[in-house]
Amino acid sequence: MTRKTVRIALNGVTGRMGYRQHLVRSLLALREEGGLDLGDGTVLWPEPVLVGRREPALRAIADRHGLEHVSTDLDAVLADDSVEIYFDAQVTSAREEALTKAIAAGKHVYTEKPTASGLEGALTLARLARDAGIRHGVVQDKLFLPGLLKLKRLIDGGFFGRILSVRGEFGYWVFEGDWQSAQRPSWNYRTEDGGGIVTDMFPHWEYVLHELFGRVRTVQALTATHLPDRWDEHGKPYAATADDAAYGVFELDGGAIAQINSSWAVRVHRDELVEFQVDGTEGSAVAGLRGCRIQHRAATPKPVWNPDLPAGERFRDQWQEVPDNEPFDNGFKAQWELFLRHVYTGAPYHWDLLAGARGVQLAELGLRSAAEGRRLDVPEIQL
Repeated sequence: MTRKTVRIALNGVTGRMGYRQHLVRSLLALREEGGLDLGDGTVLWPEPVLVGRREPALRAIADRHGLEHVSTDLDAVLADDSVEIYFDAQVTSAREEALTKAIAAGKHVYTEKPTASGLEGALTLARLARDAGIRHGVVQDKLFLPGLLKLKRLIDGGFFGRILSVRGEFGYWVFEGDWQSAQRPSWNYRTEDGGGIVTDMFPHWEYVLHELFGRVRTVQALTATHLPDRWDEHGKPYAATADDAAYGVFELDGGAIAQINSSWAVRVHRDELVEFQVDGTEGSAVAGLRGCRIQHRAATPKPVWNPDLPAGERFRDQWQEVPDNEPFDNGFKAQWELFLRHVYTGAPYHWDLLAGARGVQLAELGLRSAAEGRRLDVPEIQL
């Protein structure tokens, strides 16, 4: 067995997602397993190069995990021929410029989303990557959640018959930051810094809907800033200028209708932080992060509306849990493995920068729909 060391520049690793999911739960987890076996006698050994603006924070992470390489000079890292892959988990406003530099340097790129602040920028990145002949990928982690993998299994098995509708509920209460610290960074609530729940979540909904149910054909959205006053990481009050809630309706290829509520100002009364209910002619399912419950047509109860009598049955008890049937790995790690195989074996991989641009497009059109108060078509984009 031959071990190939792969140096990967990780930019934004001091943030929660970059650190927890991409460094610890993905690349370091691969190292703990002995590397990624490519099946041809080669094992890939990820060697992270931590990149960011704050050297003490980077050094603390490196020391904690026994890593050697940190840098606050992105240009120098990109000029290093031994670095083969660039990964970006920075704030959205900094991502497009950094990805452009990495592509120009000939690095394979893998990135969080949104890939750019607007559709034109996202398409430009995809064109640059195509013309440079590099491998490129965009994180689309929710496709790898156990609950959605079970949902896809149901779709592939024909469980639903004709799918009629998809209803999604996502969100939780993000504390304002005065009497309890907020769980999300303050830039998320400032439009001028690339914040907003539409910019953050509509790219997720695009790939979930596209991959599982069909391309999004139209969007109609209503946005709100329910909590206009917040306090930042230093306890300083600031005005929230970005939307913290979005209520979207999406028409899909094939005629199904999706409705998805996204909110950072909602208290959770559901089993998981995100849930999708899918209703079809032959059956229905409710999928979350990990679980998935189903109700077949033949087992569907026949409720009768009568407000004068209490419900005589517990509707949740009439659903059946979908079994795991297979082990499920961390979704971020699973996609990292697929991207690394794509880079080093040429294995198929379609979650690329063009797919990322579709997410940016839906967010852009969602914000425009809310501003104009009307439903908008979602044109199919190509390079």
